[in-house]
Amino acid sequence: MEKRYIIGIDQSTQGTKALLFDGEGHLLRRTDLPHRQIVNEKGWVSHDLNEIYRNTVQTVKTLVAESGVAPEEIAGIGISNQRETTAIWDKATGEPLEEAIVWQCGRASGIAQEIAEQGHAEEIREATGLQLSAYFPAAKMAWLLRNGGEERQKRAADGKLCLGTIDSWLVYKLTGDHAFKTDFSNASRTQLFNLKTLAWDEKICEMFGIPVCALARVCDSDAVYGTTTMEGLFSEPVPICGVLGDSHAALFGQGCLKPGMIKATYGTGSSLMMNIGDKPIQSSHGVVTSLAWGRGGKVDYVLEGNLNYTGAVITWLKDDLKLISSAKETEGLAREANPADRTYVVPAFTGLGAPYWDEKATASISGITRTTGKAEVVKAALDCIAYQITDLVRAMEQDTGMRIEELRVDGGPTRNGYLMQFQSDITNKCVNIPDAEELSGIGAAYMAGISAGVYDLEKLAGNMKRSVYEPKMDDEIREKKYAGWKKAVDGVLCSVRREVFCA
Repeated sequence: MEKRYIIGIDQSTQGTKALLFDGEGHLLRRTDLPHRQIVNEKGWVSHDLNEIYRNTVQTVKTLVAESGVAPEEIAGIGISNQRETTAIWDKATGEPLEEAIVWQCGRASGIAQEIAEQGHAEEIREATGLQLSAYFPAAKMAWLLRNGGEERQKRAADGKLCLGTIDSWLVYKLTGDHAFKTDFSNASRTQLFNLKTLAWDEKICEMFGIPVCALARVCDSDAVYGTTTMEGLFSEPVPICGVLGDSHAALFGQGCLKPGMIKATYGTGSSLMMNIGDKPIQSSHGVVTSLAWGRGGKVDYVLEGNLNYTGAVITWLKDDLKLISSAKETEGLAREANPADRTYVVPAFTGLGAPYWDEKATASISGITRTTGKAEVVKAALDCIAYQITDLVRAMEQDTGMRIEELRVDGGPTRNGYLMQFQSDITNKCVNIPDAEELSGIGAAYMAGISAGVYDLEKLAGNMKRSVYEPKMDDEIREKKYAGWKKAVDGVLCSVRREVFCA
């Protein structure tokens, strides 16, 4: 039987999706399952690793069963994953020692601060391309080892434990030989991987107290990671032959394969990523450098900025403020709002990410007047998503000296017409939206399909129809609005500085 179908697995912050693609790269079917968001009284955010694994297997089984495609027709599997979420498990038994620490969780901030006080921040940034932060897995891994005491640390040093990101957890659990592997994109986001030597940086690992032997083997994104029967679904094991961090997968799925091409993924948080080619560029404007992917023995680099709260701002409006009952309501309310209202929301609920990097910052709503109502607050919440993206676009233009003409976007919030027009207006760029929504899963599937010999990269580019928003805002109005945003952010940062000074 001809093997002509590819499965993409997108293991995201909120749930797990399985997607089926035909031999031309067209998406045929999708299934998904949510998993619990475990938040304790300290605000620590965790995920159940076994739940994620079970959901991954179940979504694939349901996908194949409902599609009518024979399991024997599946040629390969690609995985995209929530990147900085960090796991620890026993190498022999595969049992987790703790719940995974989700990328949003700041419990390891004290460890990052400790290393900063030792004077290592710039050394780490130069080697890894990343600002020293508890956002990245290095500090989270250190916390997991410390939390288990000396016995756990000794077992890690003896090579008996695995410290990894979600891709390595799934590869380990799915493959028959329990392969412990990760790809270049995920490795480059750990803050332990040297961008120049393309290997784990032993000195930085030592700073965090992480044994190199506890880390996964780093492979090309299009490598064969092993084979899986998916808990008995496949009579003949199917290769896992594409692994990418979710934002990198979206960059690949968007076709941003040349230097200067840029995409923004709007999810719970957001990632803005720019392909910069085969040589790294160190940012001096608050974004970070990492690897796009490794393919055929060669790597490409990216500049990236990460935002903690974009789609999650809409969740805040719905679940916490009770201003809306569904995300769909936001577009209508934003259009009803007084366009002259100058309310700004700065969503620093767990600090500010790129390009400000202030983990102590707290959120604010400013500029409210007596006429500010529900519609104006909702509009300001949508606007803050676009303002944050604009901060990153401007930073990348400054770092590279390139003029960005087009922003390719994906994710649920791109269905909001008001937000997309405002994004185009405030960045002064064309915003290009593909008709497909699952760009992370698509990118992982495309990588796997090319690796498996099912797809041709050049032919995949014509699969997506796109819509385009063009800027319509007057330059003077744009700069006035953006200046108001910067003033609101400065107010948040100044309040942090005052607190530190007073303390």
